[in-house]
Amino acid sequence: MGTHVGDRAVVLGGSMAGLLAATVLAESFAEVLVVDRDELSGVAGPRRGVPHGRHAHGLVARGQQVLEGLYPGLTEELRTAGVRPGDFSSDIRWYFNGYRLASGHTGLLSVPATRPVLEYHVRGRVQAIPGITFLEQYDILGLETTADRRRVTGARVQRQGSGSPEVLHADLVLDITGRGSRTPVWLEELGYPRPEETRVKIDLAYTTRHFQLDSDPFGDDLAIIPVATPAHPRGAFFYRLPGEDNRVELSLTGVLGDHPPTDPEGFLAYTRSLPVPDIYEAIRDAKPIDDAVMFKYPASVRRHYERLPRFPDGFLVMGDAVCSFNPVYGQGMTVAGLEALALRDRLRRGALPDARQFFTEIATVIDAPWDFAAGADLGYRGVEGRRTPKIRMANAYVNRLHHAATHDAELTAAFIRAAGLVDAPESLMRPGTLLRVLRHSLRRPVGAPSAAPAPARSGELSS
Repeated sequence: MGTHVGDRAVVLGGSMAGLLAATVLAESFAEVLVVDRDELSGVAGPRRGVPHGRHAHGLVARGQQVLEGLYPGLTEELRTAGVRPGDFSSDIRWYFNGYRLASGHTGLLSVPATRPVLEYHVRGRVQAIPGITFLEQYDILGLETTADRRRVTGARVQRQGSGSPEVLHADLVLDITGRGSRTPVWLEELGYPRPEETRVKIDLAYTTRHFQLDSDPFGDDLAIIPVATPAHPRGAFFYRLPGEDNRVELSLTGVLGDHPPTDPEGFLAYTRSLPVPDIYEAIRDAKPIDDAVMFKYPASVRRHYERLPRFPDGFLVMGDAVCSFNPVYGQGMTVAGLEALALRDRLRRGALPDARQFFTEIATVIDAPWDFAAGADLGYRGVEGRRTPKIRMANAYVNRLHHAATHDAELTAAFIRAAGLVDAPESLMRPGTLLRVLRHSLRRPVGAPSAAPAPARSGELSS
């Protein structure tokens, strides 16, 4: 248990990051209020506040470890609910640059639950924690502060349809409302500077459709994932849904305006252009369960709160409200979990966290996954951003590593550990790993892409 820090904390936002924060706050506050505009209790399907929830969602290996630590037995609970965990390498067919990586056992668990299912089970755990109360279908109006505006003392909210604003007084307020966070505006209204922003415009879209198959294309595998790269910019996440009836989810991805169509013919044609024929063969004659839906993600955004010269007391910002990652890398929920652990460590010191110190601390949590994702996105020539020598060298080396990993399962495991935030990116430069990459550098990748790279506008993609 934590040390008592205050009587009440208010969490603005009840998505995964908000749930994780509420969990650790409950150790140090007598009462935790979680405010969200959506209906949450009992909701097991997609909801308005999580538009990406209808599409493939990833929880990388470190995220699974964090969730299991906060909610012991969660993985087994999901298994009982029909989710089949497996190994991140040996149970998934990974393709990079159109070639399949060699697979081997890593010991890192992949838990292929859909986002609504994962959130439903985590929310159930959080709702069972004494002292946590959910205020559902509430609009968030703004912050309440002291007269000198140096301290936030609560949040102004309004139940939808009631027409009566109310103030939730609190010792600590956390904005965890996601990409659409209004904290930059609120700060400006209170006389504080807005945080600097770094944007990497990728112009990504997911298009997702569900199918009922006549046969199982996976065998013992959980998923088939051709990852989008500059060489093959069209990607996909294809995996079985819980149950024994061969229902599958296919999320197609495209960048820089090359978005997967939602009409049946266009969706199928886009699938056929992937460098993995297994996916097209599996769905071309399959029965669709629903219509295709699209989700657009224009840019990754990082707000540098750690650089602000001053910030009001009693107020913190976390999750996507601080940094929103390109979702194809599956890092967002894991980083939110790591931020929650950082918050818990601060609270266990027995005082309200100093905002500037906290932002500096979570910036170190964000740095590695941001560099990993933003650096990879800058491998696409059409993505705007500064390509430092470090980024160019890293992208060239990782490309060589992917080619070498078609021969060497140890390299696949090393990459998955780094991409899964279990090991630091620098681990890929260890002498043993470098030697393995060099050993295979003159060999051709195993196999060959089955489809030509998707057409791109001139000058759009790097070679």
